[in-house]
Amino acid sequence: MRIDNRFTQHFDLTTPLALAPMALAAGGALAAACCRAGALGLVGGGYGQLDWLQREYLLAVDTLQADAPSAQRLGCGFITWKLDEDASALDWLLANHQPRAVMLSFGEVARYAPRIRQHGATLICQIQSLSQLPAVLDAGAQVVVGQGMEAGGHGMKASQGRGTFALIPELADALAARAPDVMLLAAGGVGDGRGMAASLMLGADGALVGSRLWATQECLAPRYARDQAVATNGDGTARSDVFDRLRNLPWPEPFDFRAIRNRLHRQWEGRPDALRAELAQAQADYQAGVAAADPERAHATVGESTGLIHDVPDAQSLIERLNAQMLKALSTR
Repeated sequence: MRIDNRFTQHFDLTTPLALAPMALAAGGALAAACCRAGALGLVGGGYGQLDWLQREYLLAVDTLQADAPSAQRLGCGFITWKLDEDASALDWLLANHQPRAVMLSFGEVARYAPRIRQHGATLICQIQSLSQLPAVLDAGAQVVVGQGMEAGGHGMKASQGRGTFALIPELADALAARAPDVMLLAAGGVGDGRGMAASLMLGADGALVGSRLWATQECLAPRYARDQAVATNGDGTARSDVFDRLRNLPWPEPFDFRAIRNRLHRQWEGRPDALRAELAQAQADYQAGVAAADPERAHATVGESTGLIHDVPDAQSLIERLNAQMLKALSTR
């Protein structure tokens, strides 16, 4: 059995699932495995490092070279405000490849949308509020991702963010009224097949999954961090700018970062003035934690769905499991 809807038909998928293009984590091996499992595989172009994207995207292309149907499910995602600083990675991708989709998140998309669509790639735009919808529709988004603040990694600050499963039906209604041909994906807190089923029931065409696919064999995240996600329940994450400051990543308003709330995070959370005053020492502590693979000092990028992560399987096995869970949930409703 499979879900046969406009999202799966558009990308020739066997499951209504897309890999979140997690920066520096969703590399070529993970994206290719998702494609082979019948999902949309988006390489995490993230911060726009050209050498990283060239290595990882080419790895995915080479892996799928003899599998044409799976290769047609391969795409890439970028952090839009970083493209404003340096778009060479996007330039390289469009000049040398035919990505099935390009996803833009966190910034104004109008500057890049025409080139992406003219190249033949499906334009996917991620938003975090209803107020952001008109701009991406005006830019020609063919797929809108509604990201709730439950998501791991970067997203809207809690003071301005929305919960995924309240945001999605409101976005579905807005799209039905204004742009009924535009597809909708749910993101944030979708950690198993029940969440995928809930996304569909609330009006989405599919789900963009990050944290659960982050904890897979193919992910580029350190193994100690993935193991930490297995050991942490859903109460164990926090959204703040602590790890951005420790990594010297100056993210713009209104975005911050969700990760596991470890000892180093607890030391600095709610103390922005103290962190600024002792930043060099705090950053050195963080870097030492990364070098030592110390989960109490280095970050693990997962969202509230970490309580649904109980193992670190290969991506194909996981996607088969999620799809079976989704079908079971839908069949009992």
